Amino acid sequence: MINYSNKKMILFLVDEIGLQESSIELGLKLSIKNNTPLPILLWSYGLLTIEELDKLYTFLFQIIL
Repeated sequence: MINYSNKKMILFLVDEIGLQESSIELGLKLSIKNNTPLPILLWSYGLLTIEELDKLYTFLFQIIL
């Protein structure tokens, strides 16, 4: 299930980070299968750099607050 904040995160990954939708789809499937947060999974598979991971978490904390 994709909620509002997940949709915003996916849009951020595509628009700001430049990640391909197919990479995000694979990441979503693996994160569900492995019960791992999507940002950490994308980073651990080398799809995000540590700087992009930091940028993503900064964005996520902004939409939560």
